[in-house]
Amino acid sequence: MIWISAIGIPLLVLAVAVQWWRQTDRLHIRHVLAVAGFSFLLGLDLNQLILLFVHRMRPYDGGITHLLIARSGDPSFPSDHATAIFAIAAAFLLHGMRRLGFGFLAAALLMAVSRVYVGTHYASDVLGGALTGIVAAAVVRSVYWEGTCADRFITGIL
Repeated sequence: MIWISAIGIPLLVLAVAVQWWRQTDRLHIRHVLAVAGFSFLLGLDLNQLILLFVHRMRPYDGGITHLLIARSGDPSFPSDHATAIFAIAAAFLLHGMRRLGFGFLAAALLMAVSRVYVGTHYASDVLGGALTGIVAAAVVRSVYWEGTCADRFITGIL
């Protein structure tokens, strides 16, 4: 669980980036990669807005758990790790890429459990992060459509 929490996000980003070279349905893949990236960024931006109003101590600061990895300087709620990985998984699932989407969802669930296990988050922190990530992906999906001028430009430069 410790290694999942420590290196899970970089491995996920690598797994997403590798999709760039898939030969089947390249334009759709590139569109989904753009949506995943925008969802990732929007989710983390939403977290920053939430942090303006919610200042929850981390479990190890309250003496509730023992920390198994390096300390984090920001508040506990919501989990940035959960937000990021659930945003990516939701982006793939919302665009009909079931196999990859469910693979990323499984990774997201492992990451969420690992963040609680290593003592950096409460379960509600990762649930809040998951919700934020899913909402971010849904918002991006509703405003950024495949085949539009903006999509052709972005997938063209990617």
